[in-house]
Amino acid sequence: MIVTTTAVLEGQPVQQYLGIVTGEVISGANIVRDIFASVTDIFGGRSGKYEEVLARAREQALAEMCEAARKLGGNAVIGVDIDYEVLGKAGSMLMVSVSGTAVRV
Repeated sequence: MIVTTTAVLEGQPVQQYLGIVTGEVISGANIVRDIFASVTDIFGGRSGKYEEVLARAREQALAEMCEAARKLGGNAVIGVDIDYEVLGKAGSMLMVSVSGTAVRV
């Protein structure tokens, strides 16, 4: 499955537009990860645990979107947009949503 943020695929013209497809994942943060992240915030640097959660959520949302495109008969998703949102009490959850247009090239 080809996935791109661009509206066209160079050298591969769109044969059929199949519709908008989406994928959403909501991940909760746990107390241990929060403690390590707060220590990282105090001393500076990157929060590897949160980066792992974010990467996993993004990959799952993209996989869900690709599966939706396959069900429509698509072999590519163009114009992909990835959004991140903090939800829940005190920002305890992270939502990753992706959307794009399923096409057959």
